[in-house]
Amino acid sequence: MRAAGRQRVEELLAAASDLMAERGYEATTMAEIALRAGAKIGSLYRFFPNKEAVADALVQRHIAILEEEYAALAQRAATLSPEALADVLIELLVTLHPRVKSLSALMEARTDRMEIRNRARGHALAGIAAALRVCAPGLDETLARDIAAVVLNTMKILRGMITKDAPTTPGAPDELRRMNRLYLSDRLAPFRGHGG
Repeated sequence: MRAAGRQRVEELLAAASDLMAERGYEATTMAEIALRAGAKIGSLYRFFPNKEAVADALVQRHIAILEEEYAALAQRAATLSPEALADVLIELLVTLHPRVKSLSALMEARTDRMEIRNRARGHALAGIAAALRVCAPGLDETLARDIAAVVLNTMKILRGMITKDAPTTPGAPDELRRMNRLYLSDRLAPFRGHGG
């Protein structure tokens, strides 16, 4: 694909992602995607034969973003204290959310949503667990995955607070961040002296 074609695909997928995040998968039409991208409908159909193909491309893109970000996190984790890792995980959520915003809409609407949800959660759990084990080398895989599940759920609560989908007050997100720092400090400290 030529550079102009790649650029057009990027524009179309960005428009589709925005629309699906705003309106949901079902309510988004191919015509709206083309209009939002500033493209002719024929251009959209040249790259994507139907909305399902657009959704498939978005899911693949979101999974790739998750893999890339969690791999980078694992590399950084060796230099981080548990408290700093907690902060980096929260920051990762804040920066990742806009980049994968249509993933939630796709998981809600698609018939294969459980497979998509399981893949996304699997990547997140594995990525967080890997970072935990780099930060605390003595941590075994099972406990790392258990802690990762708690951290991931804490991140989901914080996302709800940020988007106002969960009960919150102005200071509550900071309290949740503090809780996350204390939790990781407590759980990882015993495993930090082993090999690291």
